[in-house]
Amino acid sequence: MNKAAVLYGERDLRVEDRQVPVPQHREVLVEVRSVGICGSDVHYYEHGRIGDFVVRAPMVLGHEASGVVAGLGPGASKHRVGDRVALEPGVPCLACLECRTGHYNLCRDVSFFATPPVDGALAQYVTIHEDFAFTLPGSVSADAGAMLEPLSVGLWACEKARVSVGARVAVAGAGPIGAVVGLVARMAGAAEVVVSDPVAARRERAASLGATSTVDPAEGGLATACAEADVFFDCSGHPGAIDDGIHAVRPHGVAVLIGMCPEPRSLIPLARVQAREIWVTGTFRYANTYPRAVALAASGRVDLESLVDRRFSLEETEKALNCSSADPSVLKAVVQVSKP
Repeated sequence: MNKAAVLYGERDLRVEDRQVPVPQHREVLVEVRSVGICGSDVHYYEHGRIGDFVVRAPMVLGHEASGVVAGLGPGASKHRVGDRVALEPGVPCLACLECRTGHYNLCRDVSFFATPPVDGALAQYVTIHEDFAFTLPGSVSADAGAMLEPLSVGLWACEKARVSVGARVAVAGAGPIGAVVGLVARMAGAAEVVVSDPVAARRERAASLGATSTVDPAEGGLATACAEADVFFDCSGHPGAIDDGIHAVRPHGVAVLIGMCPEPRSLIPLARVQAREIWVTGTFRYANTYPRAVALAASGRVDLESLVDRRFSLEETEKALNCSSADPSVLKAVVQVSKP
């Protein structure tokens, strides 16, 4: 059987047996090793929805995953049984305009792990199209392989912002995505990365991961600590943080909105954007980032395991979902579904 962590509704998570999925044309069957707990998993667990995405039927959580190829579907030829792989969790249709022009992250028919009604990766076995399973070098652990997903978010955001050598970067939010964005910005050559977060423990963690300075938003915020920033990244989704960050951006600078706002509509300081000709853009997941993420992890330039604070078994998934709210200093929890 296929043991899985299944969400039935708000705070109703059950670990139960399901059938092992059968890989279809050009799919691989993957025995899951590690799954990172994302803020979206926690949000579905606590509220049963994110915006228009509502859990209306039992759904397996988890989308940051790595594992081992355990079987091949008809026509699958890119991998062999036993290959260690990281899973890019969104498989697009590959036929729409967005897919054909290289923007497959915006595909409206994408099948994305743990986005209702699609089951996620917190299960012993999952299937995925072979093109979205990426071979892991021996130097990259299963936990680090799961962290390639948030690393991809950071790579895509910094690519959208065109972070360059010597840039001054402001980041709102010192959670996992904020930490990764700061790491990638530094690797891209940013001379200064200032991170804002109301939680002292998270500010300290951001500093340990490469932020050049941190700030408490209650004590002036980014507009004071990092005035004339080249780039602002919002990784919080908080309207006040977005306003503060945009006020930190220099004329003709860039603001990239990554965090998911709790409300479908939010105000931005439009007069400031207009008067300074600030480029404001959203970012949605990523496209074509996994090969680079794998290469970065293999090179040792980014220590993905350093992001992981707590590790749990599949049976302890509910503890993993609650650990960051119980201890705000926890940056990342990983569920080790199976071990070699």
